[in-house]
Amino acid sequence: MIRRKLLTTLNADWLTAAPTRRVIEALHGARPDAARFVGGCVRNTIMARPVDDIDIATQLRPEETLAALERAKIRAIPTGIDHGTVTAVVDHQPFEITSLRRDVETDGRRAVVAFTDDWTEDAQRRDFRLNALYAAPDGEVFDPVGGGVDDALAGRVIFIGDADERLREDYLRILRFFRFNAWYGAGIDADGRAACERQRSGLAKIARERIWKELKKLLAAEMPRRAVEAMGETGVLDAVLPEHRGADGLHDLELTEQLTGVQPDPMLRLMALLPRSALAVQQTGQALRLSNEEAGRLTMWAADNLPEPVGMKSRELRATLYWHGKQAVVDRAMLAGADVRDLLAAVRAWRRPEFPINGDDALAAGLKGKDIGEALSRVARVWVDSDFDLERPALLDLLVQQQD
Repeated sequence: MIRRKLLTTLNADWLTAAPTRRVIEALHGARPDAARFVGGCVRNTIMARPVDDIDIATQLRPEETLAALERAKIRAIPTGIDHGTVTAVVDHQPFEITSLRRDVETDGRRAVVAFTDDWTEDAQRRDFRLNALYAAPDGEVFDPVGGGVDDALAGRVIFIGDADERLREDYLRILRFFRFNAWYGAGIDADGRAACERQRSGLAKIARERIWKELKKLLAAEMPRRAVEAMGETGVLDAVLPEHRGADGLHDLELTEQLTGVQPDPMLRLMALLPRSALAVQQTGQALRLSNEEAGRLTMWAADNLPEPVGMKSRELRATLYWHGKQAVVDRAMLAGADVRDLLAAVRAWRRPEFPINGDDALAAGLKGKDIGEALSRVARVWVDSDFDLERPALLDLLVQQQD
């Protein structure tokens, strides 16, 4: 085994935190020095970025990991036991622990793996050099494939070994390449980009839900536009989002986000890439297997009967908010390419009033069946047109008149 040791040592609170130490002690109790931190927590610490998840690689087999955690009275969940992954939970904090693996067979979608004791074999099956970094519990960093630390410090996303081979193992890595560039890249590696262009047709083998999950992570980056533009230039964007209209709208949205202080929203970024049409929204929802909530939000944003909120008078804005909801109005405003700070403040301050009458009132007025809903809708329109000024007695009188 190649043991490439670096003159790099991590210094981070998560390394010495009590839950972390407890998990490591449990694993090392089963086999000394059998566990190292891996991937994002190591990469982000080197890059001085926040660490959200702590992943651990171990020479223990999955059943040995489970047994070690149980002996230490640590909650253990076999989240991906067939692929060697067990999740430990200490003080509500999860630690994903995966046995060292090597690929036996790949088909572009999933891999058949075998467990190994070799850190280098485990590293070589990963995607990018900056993700193949390991750290011992004392913070000592190991870079089995070489170049990972330098890549992390320089903001380079470079495939391990032959890029085309890495992509043929798992075509989702095409999107991961652009996603990691959106989050960490200082400039897109030309060789990796060219390989993604050559292999883009392989994305057709990937489940749509996985495509959207990866695209959503990409669009959550602070400034994803350059990565999305590169996806467009290589044909990758056509492969995953055929209805897109280019990244110009994304550029305008980024400026509006900076001006308004609105945090990155993947759904809003997706809208910026699409033409505002019912057909594009329907096709995108089906192509990406969006959730009902996500598809509904897209539909509300694209609705033909939703007027443009920019420049609205207060009374018209209140009526629009009542009929269409805050989210649709905010989405349309954020993509208007205008200074919408005052508009957003007005939307946030608005509170939806409660319609003063209901179905029981309609029954008491002598209405029946479908007439109840239709009558309430007509009265509601009059109430909204009054700027919500009409009170309950006047609305009840209007309701009685609906019988004529």
